[in-house]
Amino acid sequence: MKKLVSLCAAGALAGGALCVREPAGSEQAAKRRTEAMRTVGPTLSLVARQIPEPRKQFGASATGAFEGWFNQEDGNRGFLVGYFNRNTQQELDIPIGPNNQIEPGGPDMGQPTHFLAGRQWGMFMVPVPKDFTPQDKLTWTVIANGQATSIPLRLNPDYVISPFSEISVNNTPPVLRFEPNGQKIQGPLAMLNKAPVRTASLAAPLAITVWLEDDMKYTSGTGAPLTSPRPPVTLTWSKYRGPGAVTFDKAKPEVEKLPAGTDNAAFSGKATTNVKFSEPGDYVLHLTVNDYSGDGGGGFQCCWTTGLLKVSVKP
Repeated sequence: MKKLVSLCAAGALAGGALCVREPAGSEQAAKRRTEAMRTVGPTLSLVARQIPEPRKQFGASATGAFEGWFNQEDGNRGFLVGYFNRNTQQELDIPIGPNNQIEPGGPDMGQPTHFLAGRQWGMFMVPVPKDFTPQDKLTWTVIANGQATSIPLRLNPDYVISPFSEISVNNTPPVLRFEPNGQKIQGPLAMLNKAPVRTASLAAPLAITVWLEDDMKYTSGTGAPLTSPRPPVTLTWSKYRGPGAVTFDKAKPEVEKLPAGTDNAAFSGKATTNVKFSEPGDYVLHLTVNDYSGDGGGGFQCCWTTGLLKVSVKP
């Protein structure tokens, strides 16, 4: 079977790309590459990589998804990154290394080693310093089921996002705490070096409770109101890293409403899940907290919050 390559020109929308398929090394591929560069201009990056098989239950590839970048209060910048596992039934475990690396400066920049099936929005943030320029680039390469994909992370002005405020109604992400009066996490800022730590054993499930607040604001791409009732805050727990299987009794636990919190938020609540581990070792769990906007912020890249929890599991 001939190997194919994908020629991709980054589009104006975050995570978008214009891609064509051609036999690797063919005259058609060379012509497509030249035409793509002429069409999109010098400011957009061209990526050549082996194209994956079409989406299927097992055996397909996984690729990173660049949601965009944003400025932080300290003057540094952050790349917001998700991924797309093209398998519908196969979750993937890809250790940090040649098959899962962000370079230069890596290979480990806090990316997941466990990939859920399907599209996962804004799972982690890669910080870059003030002196990182639009000409600089990070590249996330993932090799899954023998298929390699790479995406560039750049400060392209077309990819600037506002993950902390949606301008039309000033919607903001939910507030997450791992303790009742613990440190506030707000926005898609999941980073390993800021993850709290828990200890668990194989003998008993680990109960994890989180506390939440939200402004209960909502907007959509059309400006239409909610057509059906939905919870103001929804949670999704998943495995992010670790040597064994992770099982949640409720990966999407219901949020119990509480009296007004410390910030007099419109909504306050808490939720508990119980998690089991198949073998001892060091794990990282991932939590996505969505507001009314839903997955991916309903197309606005706002407003959701992410958190990571490290768990040391003893025999």
